Amino acid sequence: MTAKKHHHLPWILWPFYALWSLLATIVEFTGRLVAMIIGFVFIVVGVLVSLTIVGAIIGIPLAIVGFMLVLRGIF
Repeated sequence: MTAKKHHHLPWILWPFYALWSLLATIVEFTGRLVAMIIGFVFIVVGVLVSLTIVGAIIGIPLAIVGFMLVLRGIF
């Protein structure tokens, strides 16, 4: 593990930083290709769950996390 420098971050941006750090940790442990596959699976499951009104509460965030995981795997 490498030491990370903590920069001052406005409190309003903290949830995005925390989510991005979680995705970076997943990519670090699993590798880029596996992370992208997991991301695509999350997108598909999120879209399928979002087909119902009640499922949209969980499906939309799941698809967003999947998209961010794919992005993190690419870059």
